[in-house]
Amino acid sequence: MLAHRPAALAGALALALALTACGSSSDDADASGGSGDKGGTRVFTADNGKVTIPVRPERVVATGYAVPALIEGDAPLVGISSWQRGEPMLSDEDLATYKKLTKVAGESAAETNYEAIAEAEPDLIVLGVPTPVLGDIDMDRLKSIAPVVAVGPTVPSQWREVSRRHADAAGVLAGYEADKAAYEAKAAQLKKKYRDVLSGLEFGHIGSYGDTSKGTFQREFGGSWGTSVAQDVGATYYGKVKKAGPGSQSVSEYPSVEELSDSLGEADAITYSVNPDGSVPESVKYAMASKLWKNLPAVKDGRTFPIAYTEAATYQDALKTLDAIDTSFAPLLDR
Repeated sequence: MLAHRPAALAGALALALALTACGSSSDDADASGGSGDKGGTRVFTADNGKVTIPVRPERVVATGYAVPALIEGDAPLVGISSWQRGEPMLSDEDLATYKKLTKVAGESAAETNYEAIAEAEPDLIVLGVPTPVLGDIDMDRLKSIAPVVAVGPTVPSQWREVSRRHADAAGVLAGYEADKAAYEAKAAQLKKKYRDVLSGLEFGHIGSYGDTSKGTFQREFGGSWGTSVAQDVGATYYGKVKKAGPGSQSVSEYPSVEELSDSLGEADAITYSVNPDGSVPESVKYAMASKLWKNLPAVKDGRTFPIAYTEAATYQDALKTLDAIDTSFAPLLDR
């Protein structure tokens, strides 16, 4: 429901949002929504304000970032938006569920099918989109169908907190906590495994959202799509955005390819985003085809590392990212 392209990142994620903690003011529910009678309600603090929602939702519609979080959490979904970019990260079972569920919206917020949502008869609608995108949605119309909880990210690394809040709203926190524990255990194991070889290295990252038609590449810094999981393993990404803006503009920028040396010339190592099948996106190929790329110290030293699944939006997704990082960093142990 959120298009992940430079224009969308500059528009939807570029604006700062206030992510606030969830809570309950209902006598029938605790903060996790795990107690109270079946028909109880609680107050959930979302990006669109405080919303009274069921303690135990029975028919949930999810869009955007909420789609993978709630499929993986086994929420009682009756309709979802399209989430094509996340399909390769879903397990076979979850992918089958995704394909089977009724699609009530497309890849963008503007592609919301209100009639289909109404026909699904939800008792909760979870919109996984940033606040700026909500302007493309008829909120009053949605609210006339069911309570609406909107929770979206400000910067990419907030997928951790955003997915927790989605799971909380839908009453499936138990699955989230289990996935979080599995991820943290694996990340800690890899951090220990690569501690010595990563120590002292300063990384740069090339993301997949460069625009070849404009002659640009995407440089990602700490806290962005391609870096946040690698940081959990112990990789250190140096530098900062030259002209920081709100949201994602604070963690990534789009220099011209002629600026490769200025942007990444001080990197001891470079990671770069690849597709789930390992192929290199055209936007990354464009940067790597430059003569300037070949002269970068990290490239000359053979310290370039592809990373797949850099668009992880849940802990289950990010487990795949950890596997990809482990495979990519393994040659460092033989140096």
